[in-house]
Amino acid sequence: MKKDKIAIIGLGYVGLPLARLFATKYSVIGFDINNDRISELMLGIDSTLEVDKETLQSVLISKSSVSNGLFCTNQIEKIKDCNYYIVTVPTPVDKNNRPILTPLLKSSETVGTVLKKGDMVIYESTVYPGATEEDCVPVLENISGLKFNKDFYVGYSPERINPGDKEHTVEKILKVTSGSTPEAGEKVNALYKSVIIAGTHLAPTIKVAEASKVIENSQRDINIAFVNELAKIFNLLDINTHDVLEAAGTKWNFLPFKPGLVGGHCIGVDPYYLAQKAQENGYNPEIILAGRRLNDGMGDYVASEIVKCMIKKNISVNGSKVLVLGITFKENCPDVRNTKVIDLVNALKEYGTNITIHDPWADEDEVMQEYGIETIKQIPNEKFDAVVLAVSHNKFNEIDVLSLKNKNAVIYDIKNFLDNNLVDANL
Repeated sequence: MKKDKIAIIGLGYVGLPLARLFATKYSVIGFDINNDRISELMLGIDSTLEVDKETLQSVLISKSSVSNGLFCTNQIEKIKDCNYYIVTVPTPVDKNNRPILTPLLKSSETVGTVLKKGDMVIYESTVYPGATEEDCVPVLENISGLKFNKDFYVGYSPERINPGDKEHTVEKILKVTSGSTPEAGEKVNALYKSVIIAGTHLAPTIKVAEASKVIENSQRDINIAFVNELAKIFNLLDINTHDVLEAAGTKWNFLPFKPGLVGGHCIGVDPYYLAQKAQENGYNPEIILAGRRLNDGMGDYVASEIVKCMIKKNISVNGSKVLVLGITFKENCPDVRNTKVIDLVNALKEYGTNITIHDPWADEDEVMQEYGIETIKQIPNEKFDAVVLAVSHNKFNEIDVLSLKNKNAVIYDIKNFLDNNLVDANL
């Protein structure tokens, strides 16, 4: 019997950790259209920092072969003898928050050119319920000339990668699986079960698995929106929000969510996929979109609160110098995708402030390309009228915040990370 060979399409934050894991037991070909990404990976370097050099080098093989290990390439012909194709490309939204399926459909075209009878295509990208079978399968059929559920089958297993989290790695997170037929579902489940030590959950249909993914992050989004609204209320009442949450958290079933800027590739994006599908079917989701509106407005809100603090201290806002600590979408990782710190920065600029952004994790070139702003990796040797802790990187524990402030400067802590004795206000 032919040994299973797996192609991972897309080697980013989701695809590479998955490829590394499967490569411990299977022959894996990692495919990505970014040649620079392929070159760095074959040297054992992962710029996303999700897989360390030693771990990556331990599974790399120098050429495509039948032996276990990972070979990375941007050449389509290298993946033609695989029998499992796992698609892990991003599914973002556009400036109007409409889902962008282009990477997913282009990847389906790529797979369609090499698809053979008996092959299985598994999607991990976040989509609205129905996208796999209604949007991706027709592309596979059209390009390959094969018949769905007769010549080839599909599965869906939503990614649960948490960027920067070195404890909850891919093999330690229970995996939802599904297939286009009961037999295909069992096959997909068995494949993941062979490497996921946390176990698997076989959903009855692909649509169920797709829906489970979008509601995971929609639920988090709504809960964070709730505590963000609480923060606004308690600020008006001159009550420390974090003290309130700590007190309420003593009840066994109180959910420990915290206020903040909600960005990234999941929580700030996935609810729009569910909302669009609901609207296409005649239902206008109220709670989901209300949560999104509230969370998307937090950058402007925090900027206004910082300016109020400066005015109370008689600091001239126009022309003032503001240091923002952190630009990534979350702590202790280099991921700047859909970071909401940029909303805060842009709002502060509208008040006439001069912004300096320090982030030891973020790649300066990537931030410039994505947002058109400069960042610095080294702590600046100057004084500021306001210092804003936007991202709670552990490395910021090493900073003497007081040394960065002018005599009457404001220190605003969005993440409740700094010593409360040092800060003027937090969210």
